[in-house]
Amino acid sequence: MDNDDFLYRDLPFVGKRAHRLGLAFSNGIEPAGIEAAFDRGVNYLFWTNFSKAPQMEVVKAALHTDRERYVLCGGATLGFMAGSVRHAATKLLRRLDLEYIDVFQLYWLGRMSAFTNAVQQELMKLRDEGLARAVGVSIHNRKRAARLVEDSPLDMLMLRYNAAHPGAEVDVFPSYAKRRPLTVAYTATSWRKLLKRPKGWDGPVMTPGDCYRFCLTSPHVDVVLSAAGSRAEIEENLESLSKGPLTAEEDGWMRRFGQAAK
Repeated sequence: MDNDDFLYRDLPFVGKRAHRLGLAFSNGIEPAGIEAAFDRGVNYLFWTNFSKAPQMEVVKAALHTDRERYVLCGGATLGFMAGSVRHAATKLLRRLDLEYIDVFQLYWLGRMSAFTNAVQQELMKLRDEGLARAVGVSIHNRKRAARLVEDSPLDMLMLRYNAAHPGAEVDVFPSYAKRRPLTVAYTATSWRKLLKRPKGWDGPVMTPGDCYRFCLTSPHVDVVLSAAGSRAEIEENLESLSKGPLTAEEDGWMRRFGQAAK
């Protein structure tokens, strides 16, 4: 695998090529950091209601300059009813003055949203109307995620996947033999637990870059989200990806570290 193949992926259902390190805005990265990420090729943007006005202005300007370059992902924070799903989509489109969202999703299915028949039909309408190119969910329940791959019209799954929680390899990814959804990994650092030395551990400690490389070494992961808080963090993360996929030795110690850090 050459480095371009490791760093970029043609996204199923979206029809765009994306840098595999996606940028989430929840930790308040400043406009200069966002622009630096864009200059380095980052173009998968995970937008939430926690995103701030200065961030919005930079993102909005980039989207209006070259809409087809960027993959914008947003969703319904509370997606229990069809009306709230539609409202969340149209609100995001108005805020950013856009005609479509690349990936529209329900957040944390089973806790913050429900996949009722009405909600499912509303997602399909958004896609059919061209307001969303792909629709999906974020979900922790891996068994249910596998069932959604097999018997739902969803295009995308956003899954918890990291060295401490690699269970998707057993519970979800085998179902991709039947149908391959766009897959986004999040919590790559396990809420920063993987960046701390576990009790009794005397080997190396994982860096954020190690965490992202672990996720992206999986052929089943298209994008991993980074909630960088500064320009320095996003540039450090991007630089680490130049190492490419994990070697067998790196994969082994990261998995051992992940088990120790749980």
